[in-house]
Amino acid sequence: MAHSRSIARRALRAAGIALLAGVLPPPAGAQERPAAEARPRPYPVAESPAFRRAVERGTRTRTGRPGPRYWTQYAHYALSARLDPATRRLTGTGTVRYRNRSPDTLATVAVYLHPNLFAPGAPRTDPVPATGGMELTRVAAQGRALREVGALDEAGTPAYAVSGTVATLRLPRPIAPGDSADFEFAWSYVVPPDGAPRTGTDGETWFIAYWYPQIAVYDDVDGWFTDPYLGRAEFYMGYADYDVSVTVPQGWLVGATGTLRNAAEVLTPQTLARLDSARRGAGVVHVVAAADRGAGRATRTSPDRRLTWRFQASGVRDFAWGTSDRYLWDAAAAVAGDATGDGRPDTVAVHAFYRPEKVAWAWDRSAVYTRHSVEFLSRYLWPYPYPQMTSMDGVVSCSGMEYPMMSCIGGQRDTISLYSVTAHETAHMWFPMSVGSNERRFTWQDEGLTRFNQAQAVREFFHGPDPERNVRARYLELARMGGRETHEGEAELMRHGDLFPTQLAFSFGSYDKTATALRSLRALLGEEVFVRALREYGRRWTGRHPQPYDLWNTFEDVAGRDLDWFWRTWWYETWTLDQAVAGVRVAGADTEITVADLGMAPMPARLVVTRADGSTERVEVPVEVWLGGARSQVVRVRSVPAVARVEIDPEEGFPDIDRTNNVWRSRN
Repeated sequence: MAHSRSIARRALRAAGIALLAGVLPPPAGAQERPAAEARPRPYPVAESPAFRRAVERGTRTRTGRPGPRYWTQYAHYALSARLDPATRRLTGTGTVRYRNRSPDTLATVAVYLHPNLFAPGAPRTDPVPATGGMELTRVAAQGRALREVGALDEAGTPAYAVSGTVATLRLPRPIAPGDSADFEFAWSYVVPPDGAPRTGTDGETWFIAYWYPQIAVYDDVDGWFTDPYLGRAEFYMGYADYDVSVTVPQGWLVGATGTLRNAAEVLTPQTLARLDSARRGAGVVHVVAAADRGAGRATRTSPDRRLTWRFQASGVRDFAWGTSDRYLWDAAAAVAGDATGDGRPDTVAVHAFYRPEKVAWAWDRSAVYTRHSVEFLSRYLWPYPYPQMTSMDGVVSCSGMEYPMMSCIGGQRDTISLYSVTAHETAHMWFPMSVGSNERRFTWQDEGLTRFNQAQAVREFFHGPDPERNVRARYLELARMGGRETHEGEAELMRHGDLFPTQLAFSFGSYDKTATALRSLRALLGEEVFVRALREYGRRWTGRHPQPYDLWNTFEDVAGRDLDWFWRTWWYETWTLDQAVAGVRVAGADTEITVADLGMAPMPARLVVTRADGSTERVEVPVEVWLGGARSQVVRVRSVPAVARVEIDPEEGFPDIDRTNNVWRSRN
């Protein structure tokens, strides 16, 4: 891992992002624990200089709302792909119309070539199969073919240069504000085998993701986003329309982002009829059963033994697809609120593609799980924003991975595991598919919110034990290993996704610590205010690119509270919470309860006092006491009836690292 981190750091420095404000860790020793009697006081969250400039320009605000001059770029892709399973080669062509809605004139355009992760010698965080990377056979801009050079010259000659997974195109003519430019690409690459992150083939199923040249994000805070794709941290993508044609052997089924536009050209009448009944019915329909697979039964036939499937999608940040001749196909319809605002509930098409042997792993319930996830999250957050959602059985190394309107799920699952991962990947349709945060720099901003929302769906579906307890347990397991200075436990969340010290710190932190912090925030603010703020954040930033400050400022705006101490504690530090009942004694007419703050993380201390007659009383030590520097606080309650028990936070709203000292019991 140390060698991988060193490669990752060199690649990030080469991209010019070695000093990301608020992302890279502070100098060594900056979080050394003070003396036992000292009380750390969280200092305010400081905006990055780039965010401050955006506020000054009027594209951002300090209330969490987009500024009056906020803008996003947009693109229109027309792509064609041809898959040859025998050689594992994917060949593609495409055009892109890129609309410059920024106030800036763009002389260069950055383009991601994600398959270059698999080129021999490519920098990466973890080992991946080497398959040769992406071969570009045509790159053209504004009607002019561009040649590849080692580096762009200072004379401004139109050309392109490739560095790892990013190509920089010098344009024949700069793109003025409000103007657009057309690009053409032709390429091919070998689809990697199972073991590649988020894509690949196991010889039976093919999941094709990050497969085409994609224009990078140009935003109002950082300009061109060109952090290299190193395999671990995920993506930051702009919004676009897609028109995609996929050519595969006849008899193979295809699931993809978007809506199938030529169903009658590729599906048999029987398959079409079943698909139509799924759209109109209340149950799950077996569109293609085991006996229906193959050319002439599931799909039509063609003279060249190939069929081209055409999909369209609008307002999405990417396009992915999967295919196999082994798939069964189930379909259903979900009712997902009123996203269109026409006063009528919207119906979402739900699809599940899986191999017959996966029935033993509950995949025959996948359409049910996906439908419930869409419907629950539409109630809990806001209406599902797309026309369909697909869950697809894929390569093991997919594990669980989201793409617009679809997910790839690999590996062996049981009922609970399959529902949980389905709910998680479906929840990503809200974060980051709709609310387009930067996953690579701020992994927690989509994964942590999604882990939290997943837990709400799991609780609702199974009506069982609180799944948030399992999430908190994983965070506490990590926290008990120590802070980042030990190189064993957690690292602060405001760290670039490729620079976590270990995979454990990356996953438990970005997912479970963030979800645990959100549970604490809900306990702090109350359910109603918390959910209202979460929905308002989504309303403000759907179809946009929020920074962490936008999330935090929205919560403060809705709650009407300064929460800098909370963000600083849980996002910038590795402090832990440890509150204790240090003593209880009778003092005349009062009983004095001493509450000790033994940890580094300040939180309110919420006590439930139980008396001998069974009555209870709630007392709270406000967080301001600890923020003022105190290490202990005495609270007084009446002595009659006698105090029999005192417990801090019995609902476990806050992640106390040692609950053995949270309870005092009378010996009488």
